[in-house]
Amino acid sequence: MVDVDGLRDRLVFLLETVALEAEHLEATDKRLFAQPFDSQRAATLRGDDLLSERLDAFAARFARLQDTAGDKLLPALLARVGEPVGSVLDNLDRAARLGWLAQTSESWLAARALRNRMVHEYIRQPALLAEAVNEAHAAVPMLVRFAQACQAYAATRHLI
Repeated sequence: MVDVDGLRDRLVFLLETVALEAEHLEATDKRLFAQPFDSQRAATLRGDDLLSERLDAFAARFARLQDTAGDKLLPALLARVGEPVGSVLDNLDRAARLGWLAQTSESWLAARALRNRMVHEYIRQPALLAEAVNEAHAAVPMLVRFAQACQAYAATRHLI
């Protein structure tokens, strides 16, 4: 037997968590990209503690929102509406079909790979780091829109 109250409580918790994570990511994104993040700026990370910490916060918040939204919220929302829960790729494809994800599942997976690039290119290769960080910056709206779409769907269907 399905624990409907347990699914609802988990969904409420995850929607609130993802909304907060999206808010924090957007704020950090706005501060980090108040000026362009290019290879010259990336090359200053060793001597600029504020920029370094802001970049760390951006990368962590980007990864956290993507993990919570894709690996936890999406399966919980699918389960709550009686959809099958499968692999990450299957779940993302289902989310796209249901209108929760405006981009393709490949776009989401490409954004997921950015985390490693942001971490592993850190300081050593400023041009590659700047490229990865800018790609992540471009993916922030996708993550935020996904969180908002899940919230709106759950609210209009009275799932929460």
